Amino acid sequence: MQLVVARIGRAHGIKGEVTVEVRTDEPELRLAPGAVLATDPASTGPLTIETGRVHSGRLLLRFEGVGDRSAAEALRNTLLIAEIDPEELPEGEDEYYDHQLMDLDVVTTDGVEVGRITEISHLPSQDLFIVERPDGSEVMIPFVAEIVTEIDIEEQRAVVDPPPGLIDDRAEIASSRDES
Repeated sequence: MQLVVARIGRAHGIKGEVTVEVRTDEPELRLAPGAVLATDPASTGPLTIETGRVHSGRLLLRFEGVGDRSAAEALRNTLLIAEIDPEELPEGEDEYYDHQLMDLDVVTTDGVEVGRITEISHLPSQDLFIVERPDGSEVMIPFVAEIVTEIDIEEQRAVVDPPPGLIDDRAEIASSRDES
């Protein structure tokens, strides 16, 4: 199974280094020197990581055969893809790969069916489950512990405790004004 682990950004310096936008919780494993990564577009790769370092909070990588700024700039916006065993699990207890969460049934804590996870959107502040409801509409559910209370891979379901208004129209409107 293939997993996108990073996106190449701009060139850094004149010796072929590039910035990367990390898209994995395990960069030390997936983006280590010697790692061979497939690419999208495929014509750019495969790329072998020669060196890696952190500079001003950003990961910089240099690839074998990429020795100058022009070659590094030509890689901009390329996705780096690692091959992983589909049975492999993340190291953390409450961590999941996207493929493990796709197609899970979503139900509320009281057993009401919400729908099925069709997409996971990775935003800077949090991840979102895109859930297709039985009627074909979609609802977005933040993947945070306060709302997603349980992930059961064996049972293929995610249990949610949504605040009022997240998945239905029964929002509670709180006002500081006195109603007369």
